[in-house]
Amino acid sequence: MSIHPTFDQLISKSEFEKLLNQKAGVFWLFGNSGSGKTTIASKVQKKLFEQGKYVVVLDGDNLRNGLNQSLGFSDEDRLENIRRAAEVCKMFMEHGAIVLATFVCPKNDLRTLAHSIIGNDFYEIYIEASLETLMARDTKGFYKKAISGEMNQLTGINATFEVPENPSLVIQTDQISQEESAQKLLEFILNKI
Repeated sequence: MSIHPTFDQLISKSEFEKLLNQKAGVFWLFGNSGSGKTTIASKVQKKLFEQGKYVVVLDGDNLRNGLNQSLGFSDEDRLENIRRAAEVCKMFMEHGAIVLATFVCPKNDLRTLAHSIIGNDFYEIYIEASLETLMARDTKGFYKKAISGEMNQLTGINATFEVPENPSLVIQTDQISQEESAQKLLEFILNKI
């Protein structure tokens, strides 16, 4: 007896897409803390919602407060965090959603893992800002804590961030406004859905 569910008995992704009049996909926004991932995602979600689109935002902080609250920031925990997040993104996508996923996701192997789980409708969106800009923003006070030694494993300070090799889109939030950043992502998504 198989313990695995038979997905062929469920409503298909293409049937959901037809019902929702959109093409599902996962738009994986990643970059250092304070780069603007969640701000951009929330603005784009509102714009797409106003156009009648079904859009889900999965934010790394929110998942760490719930599903992934038992995980820390070691390499092993980061891997499991991203694995779980990618599986949740895939479930929403299989139900026709446009998913805006916002995670630091600092290493290429983590992004490769997410892509391998989600499949072809996965788009890497690198939200980039200089370290000087991130430290000036310091929206959560993380950079101050990391520099003073109160916090370990902060990506960009005492943990590595690997610049992506071939992202689908790069948005440099220290060079354009929040609105321009959101518009750039919106245009990219509209081209894919």
